[in-house]
Amino acid sequence: MKRSLVKSLTIATSITLLSGCGSVNLETSSSQETAASPNTYVTYDNSDPALISFDSSNQELYEPASSSADYETGTYDSSEYYEETEPYINTEEYNDQKENVFTQVSVTPLSTFGADVDTASYTNFRRMVNDGYTLDTIPDGAIRVEEMLNYFDYDGLNTQAVNISSSDDEAFSVTYETGTCPWNTDNGVLVMNIKANKTSVESKGTNFVFLIDTSGSMSYPEDEKIGLVKSAFEEFLTTLSDNDTISVVTYSGTSETLIEGSSDKGMIKEALSAAYNSCVSSGGSTNGSGGITAAYEIANKYFIEGGNNRVIIASDGDMNLGLTSASSLTELISSEKESGVYLTVLGFGTGNYSDTNMEAIADAGNGNYFYIDCLDEAKRVLCDKLAETTVTVAKDVKFQVEFNPNKISEYRLVGYENRTMAAQDFTDDTKDGGEVGAGQDVTVIYELVYANGEDSSTDLRYQEDAKTTKEADTDEILALSIRYKEPASQNSDDETSTELNFTVSGTGEENSSSFVFAAAVAESSLILSRSSYSENANLENASVRAASSAGDDPYKTEFVSLLNTLMAY
Repeated sequence: MKRSLVKSLTIATSITLLSGCGSVNLETSSSQETAASPNTYVTYDNSDPALISFDSSNQELYEPASSSADYETGTYDSSEYYEETEPYINTEEYNDQKENVFTQVSVTPLSTFGADVDTASYTNFRRMVNDGYTLDTIPDGAIRVEEMLNYFDYDGLNTQAVNISSSDDEAFSVTYETGTCPWNTDNGVLVMNIKANKTSVESKGTNFVFLIDTSGSMSYPEDEKIGLVKSAFEEFLTTLSDNDTISVVTYSGTSETLIEGSSDKGMIKEALSAAYNSCVSSGGSTNGSGGITAAYEIANKYFIEGGNNRVIIASDGDMNLGLTSASSLTELISSEKESGVYLTVLGFGTGNYSDTNMEAIADAGNGNYFYIDCLDEAKRVLCDKLAETTVTVAKDVKFQVEFNPNKISEYRLVGYENRTMAAQDFTDDTKDGGEVGAGQDVTVIYELVYANGEDSSTDLRYQEDAKTTKEADTDEILALSIRYKEPASQNSDDETSTELNFTVSGTGEENSSSFVFAAAVAESSLILSRSSYSENANLENASVRAASSAGDDPYKTEFVSLLNTLMAY
């Protein structure tokens, strides 16, 4: 780690830092000569005494060259304990996507995108707030609206979409509501919840490979990285049956298989302990691509036809050996996914975290992506929502919305920027969509500009030969089509998708608490992501509406608390 000179530390203070699992009181010191900004946070770790000053305005960290100071008094002599070194720069990586724009229905009536059930952006946001980030210091690209939305449940939307498919297949059901847009009252908002109806599938067994990053960057701080990884997988083991097989593969400079194809939980725990000890006792580079290749080799070696085959990777995404760029990793994982092995990506840690790499790997590998900021979140992802996280019931899921020009003049898909597709890709079965787990929901929000009744000209459900069709004169505002494939067996040639079709009409009822909360999350996310379309969005107003609609859901009330904490900084 790079370090920098801290000239004198003479003023002892005390602050409380929040973590994803609670708060910790820490004695701290500030420097008179370094002219610390209001966004400077100072703390130390008793297990490995080291004073760290974090300036969230420029993301710089400072560490002492010696750890022999008396941490009980909080007073230090810089001439005795500090030496000049280089500054350590926070190297967290995020991919800032170009926002979706408002689109005229008369020109482009179709909105097409792949499903996304990831929630990493929300828990990473929670970590940032608990670590003292302010609105100004949340990195560009860190907030993805769809992942903020999809963290929560919206079972209470009050209108059921009409299934007009020729098929009786009920793989998905759709509920929705429309209402006034909170951040631009001239417009409307549509909230749609698309739910996988299968809550379980018959399986001939489970073949999981735990792929654990044991490079030097994962060793500190232990409770946020390798220690949390070990605890998370130990919790996961409690949900598995004796017939489930587990392999543990680690990687740093090279990859190593610690155990393979085992159902012995005692031996698996020993392998997890060995991975932990290997990480904390040694440093080294990170050959993530080598680890990914090794994990898929093991997963294919123990592949169970008709079973649940999955690689679960735990890493901070910081890769500096082998394939290191998001594009290279994407190519690698895309070639591996054809084996029928699915992927779950678990992100850990701070400071050097590469959200860019972790998201790219998940998107390219028939995968889902979660950020784990505390043990409670690990339990939620790997235990409470086990089926949603690890049992795929539909793959390559794609959505296409056709808007009725008599009802909607313009629309904007809020979020899903990295999942948008060309209209023709919807029926092209060679084009990937997203994966949806058992009982999992996908929540979608559109901001709508209502039409004045004028006709437009294309050849679709609502428009034909420069005239609108009879369907355009109904109460329908849009038609939703869903295409998906059944999870394939290894080397399966059956890659034909099934299509479902629904219609959505405007709703005049009083909005449900689910609608109000979803709109509040979207409004907050527009502010947090510095959206060009935030208009009159207001964090305080969003917080009030979120609080009024959260009910007794602990995750929703926590979101309200996070917004209030952020506004207090």
